[in-house]
Amino acid sequence: MLRIYAYAVETLKMLVPVLAAIAKHDLKLRDQTREAGASVVMNIAEGMGSRGRLRQARYNTALGSAREVVAGIDVAEAYGYVKAVDPEVRARMNRIIGTLVKLV
Repeated sequence: MLRIYAYAVETLKMLVPVLAAIAKHDLKLRDQTREAGASVVMNIAEGMGSRGRLRQARYNTALGSAREVVAGIDVAEAYGYVKAVDPEVRARMNRIIGTLVKLV
C-alpha cells in the first residue's frame, strides 16, 4: 500500500471544516470540491490495485482531482467563503500532488 493513500485520507478529514464553511455560501462548489477529494483517495486506491497503463491512468486522475481540490479552496478564498485555509492543508495537498506527479 502506498503511504500517500493514508496521508490523503487524513488530509480529507482536515478539509471537512473547510467544506462546511463553503456549504454556507455555495453548495455546488462544496459538492465539487468534496467529490474531487473523494476521487483523489479512490483513484489512488484503484491505482494500487492496477497494472501498467491503467495504474498510470488512475494516478493521473487522482492528480487532476487533487488539483481540483486546491482550485476549490482557491475559489472559496477568492469569493470570501472561507478565510485563509490552514497552511498545513495546503502543504499536505501539495505533497499529495507532488507524489502523484512522480507516480505518473
